[in-house]
Amino acid sequence: MSDEVADPSRRAWVGIACGAGAVGGLAAAVPFVASFAPSERAKAAGAAVEVDIGTLKPGEMATVEWRGKPVWILKRTPEQLESLKATEAKVADPQSKRNPELTPEYARNQYRSIKPDVLVAVGICSHLGCSPTAKLQPGAQPSLPDDWAGGFFCPCHGSTFDLAGRVYKNVPAPDNLEVPPHTFLTDTTLLIGEDKKA
Repeated sequence: MSDEVADPSRRAWVGIACGAGAVGGLAAAVPFVASFAPSERAKAAGAAVEVDIGTLKPGEMATVEWRGKPVWILKRTPEQLESLKATEAKVADPQSKRNPELTPEYARNQYRSIKPDVLVAVGICSHLGCSPTAKLQPGAQPSLPDDWAGGFFCPCHGSTFDLAGRVYKNVPAPDNLEVPPHTFLTDTTLLIGEDKKA
């Protein structure tokens, strides 16, 4: 070892350089480590979605996202519920028996719902995965039959569904719209993605 005394200014510069290197290393490490954590979107991809439907008026429809899919919540009017009797003979699978995995057992009824007035359905056509549009107003309309009772129309290939999401006969779509697992937490709160059996 040398008997020479170290230059104090040199020691200060070495300290500053080490400190700057440590700060730079930490700044680079934080985003790298954070990238291992799943994003909020990824966390929500499989999570159940809680929805307040208390403000939904009869005849109105809301759309929420569950697992990257649009889910429709339609609060049906008494007239819309009555129309399901008229469409029953015109739909291909009125009791959702053809592909039961698309409809939970508690929704395999005329209304395809737990509560008759609330339809919960995935808004994706069973033909090629297009998203149908809501055509809730009854009566003749472009691309729809003159005796249209209200429902959903897929403009891609002309498939039609009634107000319970049941597919009409003789259209390209092979199945009814999917009903996701869901349950009512309260009269006005829905949990989509889980049901009482989960």
